[in-house]
Amino acid sequence: MSNAPDSAVAAEAAVVHHGDHTHRRPRWALGPWALLIPLFAAILLRNRVDFLQNEEFRLWSTLFVSVVIQALPFLVLGVVISGAIAAYVSPDLVRRLVPRRTALAIPSAGLAGLALPGCECGSVPIAGRLVGAGMPSAAALTFLLAAPAINPVVLVATAVAFPGNGQLVFARFAASLLTAIVVGSWWARRGGESLLDSLRSEEWSSHNRWSRLVDVASRDLVHAGGYLVVGAMAAATLQLVVPRSIISTVAESELLSVLMFAALAVVLSICSEADAFVAVGLPQFSLTSRLVFLVVGPVIDLKLVAMHIGVFGRRFALRFAPVTLVVAIISAVVIGQVLL
Repeated sequence: MSNAPDSAVAAEAAVVHHGDHTHRRPRWALGPWALLIPLFAAILLRNRVDFLQNEEFRLWSTLFVSVVIQALPFLVLGVVISGAIAAYVSPDLVRRLVPRRTALAIPSAGLAGLALPGCECGSVPIAGRLVGAGMPSAAALTFLLAAPAINPVVLVATAVAFPGNGQLVFARFAASLLTAIVVGSWWARRGGESLLDSLRSEEWSSHNRWSRLVDVASRDLVHAGGYLVVGAMAAATLQLVVPRSIISTVAESELLSVLMFAALAVVLSICSEADAFVAVGLPQFSLTSRLVFLVVGPVIDLKLVAMHIGVFGRRFALRFAPVTLVVAIISAVVIGQVLL
């Protein structure tokens, strides 16, 4: 009698590495993507169910879809790049390219964000794959924060939204890069490598690179995309419950304006290529407070927190998100006071 496990039993569960721990779940479990089933059902039944024709529900669905549509192309770009890194970039190559000294690796990783025209959604799976390829986590997280805020597409979009205001474009670049380097340095100093050890568990092989690219990209798309859906749903819900009267109330106070714009950046979860066009539509607020909006949004918002949990784990997100938010606010205020 064979000692091999029965195939039906073996198919019931799969080991899933989820951030900071390993657990089992049934193969049929869809995770956050299961939310798409009722969503598609709602679309098909929208003309037959009275609730789905409600004006507030239509507004909510519009906000939800807009967040997803803005982010999805860049998420796809990000997972394709992450798959290419997994297939073609060996850990030895990463170790050779990244400076050994942390003091050089972190700013180098931050400036590398200039080379990737994408938004924050695409940078999350790329950063996770770089950690898996052997890059120090502090450098990968610095890249994660810098890439969506200082790449050419975002800077050009900011210049178009604020014509004739080059100081704001440079202030956004400086404050975003400063945020990335400070948070990366903090992570290196606190020694957070152990939280991301599970990302380094896969062995790299030079065989069947195309198959590995497709496998990794599709897996990252399902994983990160599911949490993008969760974050977009939360963002759309919260946008409807924030009273519009708050805006006119806090406009007169610089402190309240800064805090409000930081909160809006987290709640609205707008793609970094589009956030400048939202900020320019609120001219009653100071440039410094609007700079806070432009710096905070690309580094921490609801959909990013959800995606961080999906890619890096819950323990990571609980430590990383609050520090990133505080550093981003302080960096934007300091740079704004100096340059604007």
